[in-house]
Amino acid sequence: MAKTKQQPAHEIRMGAIKATIWENQTTAGPRHNVTVSRIYKDGDEWKQTESFGRDDLPLLAKVVDLAHTWIFENAA
Repeated sequence: MAKTKQQPAHEIRMGAIKATIWENQTTAGPRHNVTVSRIYKDGDEWKQTESFGRDDLPLLAKVVDLAHTWIFENAA
């Protein structure tokens, strides 16, 4: 039986910084996890990394704050 790929509950992107919010069902109800990445182009290919430079940090903070707000606003 083929496993279907889990889709994110929500994504927040500002410039090259992206936060992906994942919902996991638990016996205590839904819980959320967040992964963050930076998108960049290497030649003709788009890639992503979990490494951030000094100048990425202010935008990273904003994206993570928006993810936090989304989780609280959409909690069951």
